[in-house]
Amino acid sequence: MGVTGSPTNINQGTRTKGGIGESTLRPDGILKVTGEFAYSSDMWHEDMLWGHTLRSTVAHAEIVSIDISEALATSGVYSVLTYDDLPTEVKNYGLEIQDTPVLAHGRVRHHGEPVALVAADHPETARRAAAKIKIDYRELPVITDEASATAEGAPLLHEGRDDHHIGHVPHPNIVHRQPIVRGDAEAAKARADVIVTGDYYFGMQDQAFLGPESGLAVPSEDGGVDLYVATQWLHSDLRQIAPVLGLPEDKVRMTLSGVGGAFGGREDLSMQIHACLLALRTGKPVKIVYNRFESFFGHVHRHPARLHYEHGATRDGKLTHMKCRIVLDGGAYASASPAVVGNASSLAVGPYVIEDVDIEAIALYTNNPPCGAMRGFGAVQACFAYEAQMDKVAAELGMDPVEFRQLNAMEQGTLLPTGQVVDSPAPVAELLRRVKARPLPPERQWESAGEQPDVRALPGGLSNTTHGEGVVRGVGYAVGLKNVGFSEGFDDYSTARVRMEVIGGEPVATVHTAMAEVGQGGVTVHAQIARTELGVSQVTIHPADTRVGSAGSTSASRQTYVTGGAVKNSCEAVREQVLEIGRRKFGTYHPAWATAELLLEGGKVVTDGGEVLADLADVLEGETVDVELEWRHRPTEAFDLHTGQGNGHVQYSFAAHRAVVEVDTELGLVKVIELACAQDVGKALNPLSVLGQIQGGTLQGMGIAVMEEIIVDPKTAKVRNPSFTDYLLPTILDTPTIPVDVLELADDHAPYGLRGIGEAPTLSSTPAVLSAIRNATGLELNRTPVRPEHLTGS
Repeated sequence: MGVTGSPTNINQGTRTKGGIGESTLRPDGILKVTGEFAYSSDMWHEDMLWGHTLRSTVAHAEIVSIDISEALATSGVYSVLTYDDLPTEVKNYGLEIQDTPVLAHGRVRHHGEPVALVAADHPETARRAAAKIKIDYRELPVITDEASATAEGAPLLHEGRDDHHIGHVPHPNIVHRQPIVRGDAEAAKARADVIVTGDYYFGMQDQAFLGPESGLAVPSEDGGVDLYVATQWLHSDLRQIAPVLGLPEDKVRMTLSGVGGAFGGREDLSMQIHACLLALRTGKPVKIVYNRFESFFGHVHRHPARLHYEHGATRDGKLTHMKCRIVLDGGAYASASPAVVGNASSLAVGPYVIEDVDIEAIALYTNNPPCGAMRGFGAVQACFAYEAQMDKVAAELGMDPVEFRQLNAMEQGTLLPTGQVVDSPAPVAELLRRVKARPLPPERQWESAGEQPDVRALPGGLSNTTHGEGVVRGVGYAVGLKNVGFSEGFDDYSTARVRMEVIGGEPVATVHTAMAEVGQGGVTVHAQIARTELGVSQVTIHPADTRVGSAGSTSASRQTYVTGGAVKNSCEAVREQVLEIGRRKFGTYHPAWATAELLLEGGKVVTDGGEVLADLADVLEGETVDVELEWRHRPTEAFDLHTGQGNGHVQYSFAAHRAVVEVDTELGLVKVIELACAQDVGKALNPLSVLGQIQGGTLQGMGIAVMEEIIVDPKTAKVRNPSFTDYLLPTILDTPTIPVDVLELADDHAPYGLRGIGEAPTLSSTPAVLSAIRNATGLELNRTPVRPEHLTGS
């Protein structure tokens, strides 16, 4: 259109479609469901080699000798590397504490620790050659729990620690300790009419992503390396990889490849350094793909935990005090254990008002598998315990468990045990009301007149173990509290580069970030933000790489908040530059260019009243606007090491669940019939994606409630079930109905008022299922997962 004709107005039909608040489809969705999406394990390069990692067969041992001669002599083998072949003095890495060896030296500290690398012309050749490497181990006593870790004379897993946590832990085999103390819990205990204690155990859960660890390293002519990898945090990987290789960061160029799930398990390095070492040594591209067995040893898991809780309450149902001690097993290396301790301790009270608390959380070094980030990050373990306590206190008082929770629920303005004020909506009581108000699913759904029972609706399913005999129903409730974003003073920022230009006569926006798309739908949301802010329908999402500034980790429910905030911020800066170009080119044609609030909508420049001033294609003709900016949320601060006081978190999220289960009390089998959820999301930027995140998190929480657990032999610290045959996962046949009630109570401090959503449903689904099983059976059930023998006593 021209800019000098009669004024026109934007109408509903010409507004930009696909902006925030709409359920736009994922650009990768069809490719994934049809099997055409290219994951990192699908990558290929001409003349590439295959890498393989040899891992320790014992959990704790001295390495007496390594003989690689037979492996090197194998036809097709190009290189075999051990610790002695590492190119620099930097031989360890880690997210915070650099205590993890690239390859073991002198000692292995856990079952499956990397010891040697092989590069060969075929993956089976690499595996066979690795099997020929002879390692002489002298086994050492294993540390598997707090007692053995802190016993007098216990072997130190990391002698000579010099990290900043060592000065405030009571023993070198404790990674980190965080107390939270507020008020006087002992004095408040005297006011309690009832006191309830409990000891709880939370099992080790695997992230169980379907796409195994994989990547391709390609050496370059400048002596550097290009790494294509499935990860959660490109720039964190880069910071750890480059020093080990002895290269400046600009010579280690990283590009995100297709990621088949993550859930925290890709936040640590796996094969990245190994592939780069082999590529640089051989001068050829090297691809590494783990099989499922290797994957169980190639990434961290969720911390198993032992938790002791004490709650007191008055006869009228008000909580008086809470004391707890949380012991997290961090395994052989630190990974994210310090941050998990911070979360577990600061969120240990749950979404309740308790003025007097005494909390301690620690993480141990042991010879068990390393544990680190997983969806829920310390808050999951605590929620399981405090929600079991809420049921027990309510029962002791003879109160309805939901009404008891509502009576003590936090709300906006609540002072947390850390001294931080909850300064955005906290609709805990309302979430509980909503899940309780839902109609219950019909009982005995397996029955229908004149037909055989539908065994799929029964515990045991198609194994046909029961036709309803001994099956009882139970209903349980739970609600959880989760932080959003990185905490405790971490400089949590993201970077977005946004470019706007005319291509083929149409205005086009390109969004470039280093955000790892791991399945959460960030690429969809970034395009929606660009359409909303820039008024264009054509948005290109540039592949994520390290050629743009860091986007931080795809974890902590932070990416839509922080990288979404960065995209919004950069789009706003682009919009201002576009409008300035428009004023320069066309400002004399209409006074509104100088006086009105101007917007970009439907490919046009419009006033806030909807009057069209110009086409964006005309404004941008011969122009390109390109902006790269960092964006930060409000700062947080570290918790005091003695009292735990501090504004440690930037935002909180809340979800509640009601679980309905049916239990075969004779065989100890459980069928989860329904897991209803209510969650406050602040603002649903993509309602369909929100629903998927809530349902996915709910199912992951259900998994650890009734089936998922990595079994570690307590005598040898060896993993006993590193396969999807023996590590049980919920399938579609196990998946219950998951109705979701979404609240949108805006957080005024966040972009668009949004709230991070991915983790909160993982918290409360687990204790809700356990509560329902207790309700059905009358058993105490203080551990996850619940196994058949816990229900039958056999």
